[in-house]
Amino acid sequence: MRRKWDARTKARIVLEGLTKGGISELCRTHDLRPGQYYKWRGQFMENCHLIFEKQPGPPTESELAVENEKLKRLVGELTLELNNGKNIR
Repeated sequence: MRRKWDARTKARIVLEGLTKGGISELCRTHDLRPGQYYKWRGQFMENCHLIFEKQPGPPTESELAVENEKLKRLVGELTLELNNGKNIR
């Protein structure tokens, strides 16, 4: 039967392998195939840099104010275009 490994457990096992070595013993301890460990390690190494990238968070008040002003200008321009189109007819 296949087991489902959660992300935290996978990361902990990979980090243990990277720091302590002894992959064969590690895999025996966790009843894990070495090929599966190396697959997880590859995924880990491929994506570990993402933790240091800025995570998108809620916009700041100043960013919202700037966006609000842009939207107000756009609404005004569109209103003028709409009104000018009605006056031509």
